[in-house]
Amino acid sequence: MKIAIVFGGSSYEHEISIVSSIAMKDVLKEELIYIFCDQNREFFEIPNKIIKSKLFSSGEYKKCEQLTLKKGGFSKKSMFSQKDVAFDVVLNLTHGGDGEDGVLASLFEFYGIKFIGPRVEACSVSSHKFLTKGYATSLGVNTIDYSFYTKNDTIEIESFPVIIKPARLGSSIGVSIVKSVEELNYALDVAFEFDDAVLIEPFISGIKEYNLAGTKIGNEFKFSIIEEPQKVEFLDFDKKYLDFSRTSKAVEADLTQEIQEKIKESFKKLYNTLFEGSLIRCDFFVLDNEVYINEINSIPGSMANYLFEDFSTLLYALANDLPTKKRIVINYEYVNKIQASKGK
Repeated sequence: MKIAIVFGGSSYEHEISIVSSIAMKDVLKEELIYIFCDQNREFFEIPNKIIKSKLFSSGEYKKCEQLTLKKGGFSKKSMFSQKDVAFDVVLNLTHGGDGEDGVLASLFEFYGIKFIGPRVEACSVSSHKFLTKGYATSLGVNTIDYSFYTKNDTIEIESFPVIIKPARLGSSIGVSIVKSVEELNYALDVAFEFDDAVLIEPFISGIKEYNLAGTKIGNEFKFSIIEEPQKVEFLDFDKKYLDFSRTSKAVEADLTQEIQEKIKESFKKLYNTLFEGSLIRCDFFVLDNEVYINEINSIPGSMANYLFEDFSTLLYALANDLPTKKRIVINYEYVNKIQASKGK
């Protein structure tokens, strides 16, 4: 199976997407096609043998062949016309904007491109923390109490400490722990640099956090191990990405069977039918023996491959079990009836 990895995008998480995509070279043993979407949303085919992070930071990627999005896939200039880029399925590895907010999913669906990743509706729910909270609550999944504010709102905090999060960002970008009113304005300025809306939650020191990745193939859920990430006060950007680059394997959390089942049941409720066709990671809190959803990562870093025993086999199985949209047949019956009635 030939997989085309689409990565980059116009996103604050653009660089994380590059790192995730390069990591796939050591994980997926089948032939990979790398398709880079730069900050101007232009597509380039990056040869597998030359891909490295410096290629993008230096701008050298622009010497690679530029691609055009078309019905069924991508094409590039050949000597006399256009030549199709051959692949079987796209793996959407574009974190944050464009990838997780539904922009690329819309394009793939519009052009009839087979892809692994969240569909448009799933992106809408998971990329906005406020909508994630409402979605989870409607399914009976616990959430931590929160307040939602936009940039022009008056924000008053009655009790500290709190954690402030941009509403539409991942990777802990723009997130701050605020312990006093003196720290509040600076933390809000940081968050509003990245988004025009924020969530504010009580910061619960020492709360346990666990990550579970998974997908659904047929009607059967396939789960990773449950990981307890190492953190100081909260899982910041450095802990998520820089530390991981120095460690090779996640450690399975030491949990009771009861808590494991509660986490998996919450995952199943959230995945539902909405996330079919994607491999996601859900980050949970556990407090007083109850499970709370923290966030849904619809395109997790490095596809959370480090949490699975046999990631490549799982991904290929998912690639062969992707949802398809029902084809709508337009027969102009209604228009013809109108025209017929006018002719009488």
